[in-house]
Amino acid sequence: MASSAWAAGDDSRRRWLVGLSLAGGVFTAVVVLVGAWTRLVDAGLGCPDWPGCYGALVVPDAERALAHSPEVPLESAKAWVEMVHRYLASTLGLLVIALVVLGARWRREAGYPWSISLALLAVILLQGAFGAFTVTLKLWPQVVTLHLLGGLTVMLLFLWLHLRLRRFSSGVGRGAPRRRLTPLWGLAVLLLVGQLALGGWTSSNYAGIACQGFPTCNGQWWPAMDWSEGFHLTQTVGPNYLHGQLHAEARSAIQVGHRLGALALGLSLLLLAWRHRRAAEMRPWLALLGGAYGIQVAIGIANVLAWLPLWLALLHTAGAVLLVVAMALALWHWRWSTVPTAVEPAGARKTATKEELAHV
Repeated sequence: MASSAWAAGDDSRRRWLVGLSLAGGVFTAVVVLVGAWTRLVDAGLGCPDWPGCYGALVVPDAERALAHSPEVPLESAKAWVEMVHRYLASTLGLLVIALVVLGARWRREAGYPWSISLALLAVILLQGAFGAFTVTLKLWPQVVTLHLLGGLTVMLLFLWLHLRLRRFSSGVGRGAPRRRLTPLWGLAVLLLVGQLALGGWTSSNYAGIACQGFPTCNGQWWPAMDWSEGFHLTQTVGPNYLHGQLHAEARSAIQVGHRLGALALGLSLLLLAWRHRRAAEMRPWLALLGGAYGIQVAIGIANVLAWLPLWLALLHTAGAVLLVVAMALALWHWRWSTVPTAVEPAGARKTATKEELAHV
């Protein structure tokens, strides 16, 4: 049961917590998409410094920009795209702080998701650091990929916090039964995280169209590829990674790796659907997950065939967001849906039947 402190607490504050957690998840998705747009229009280095732009809190005029960084000419449109992304990310940080402050009064109540609130605060601070490193390390692919994963993690924590707050406010406490994470679910989650990382690595190394055509790559099922260079994670920080620095065979390896990751993820989702085919309460959520995967695959193929148009590349990021949300909802309903009761022994079942007959 929910604690008496929660039940007797300020209803307005409680509604704010539940509502802000949902709004935070939606707003994070917007920030992730704006971040993708910033990268796709080559505005990631629109401001050469951080957190300001040419030493100012707003985009300055060309004269002030030249005085601050004479080696980096001001491109006003790109600078504004970058600063809008920073403003939105800063607003998101304030939203996280508000959730922590509003929920602090219930932090010792059994079942209140205080640990998730603190995890969300820690991740948003780390995400801010990744944002700074993205600029100062000149779009180093390792940091850009981690920045994408960090944004999706923030969104996921907002969603999980919202679900936990709703469950807690409805009167279900910490002792409510839940299923354990099975190896098959763990495999699917691990493959999804890996595929998201591969997507970020593909994008940050500008390997989105390294392979022409689908399902083949440059007219071959297994083209010339440089796997060691394509996935050289300990490479030194270069002067500037805008438009990438890898050669064609390394980029082809990244693109093929991303395709193989999508195949592995799809197989794991098929196994999940088969494993839970008789669970009526899971069918809509697994259908949502499978649908999100199918949409994302279709968008990925379309990007290759259409040579990565800007709007379609952004839609691919939106598909990744949808896939993460679908996985989170499916996993949530698996863990927290009603756990079937144990089957009664045969003797007990027979006795009960005799009693029912006698009663009739």
